[in-house]
Amino acid sequence: MSDKPSVLFVCVHNAGRSQMAAGWLRHLAGDAVEVRSAGSAPADTINPAAVQAMREVGIDITGQSPKLLEYATAEASDVIVTMGCGDVCPVFPGKRYEDWTLDDPAGKGVEAVRLIRDDIRDRVQQLVHELVPGAARS
Repeated sequence: MSDKPSVLFVCVHNAGRSQMAAGWLRHLAGDAVEVRSAGSAPADTINPAAVQAMREVGIDITGQSPKLLEYATAEASDVIVTMGCGDVCPVFPGKRYEDWTLDDPAGKGVEAVRLIRDDIRDRVQQLVHELVPGAARS
């Protein structure tokens, strides 16, 4: 068992919002937090506009792939951040839940995805500050 907190980001397709959030958390918290992401109905690939928007800030998410949300993954996570997956997201007693209302980047150009990326960055920075004070770098 690890003492570091684990965070699960969940959106519908695990191709945009949750992947960008996971990328930001890995970047800002380093090894201080275990990072997971999943989707209730995963896409085949990560959204290319999300990949480009993250690349612009020096974060490479091309090695990630959309994954199906599994019960065990949610159960093993300390914090579960949902982003539009609705009732499909499991609820476990004793877990910390956050529901982030974010635009879905699916079908949007990189200009629109940049705004979503920056909103996610701000939220992840706050989360890192709460979970691992002093760990976040900009």
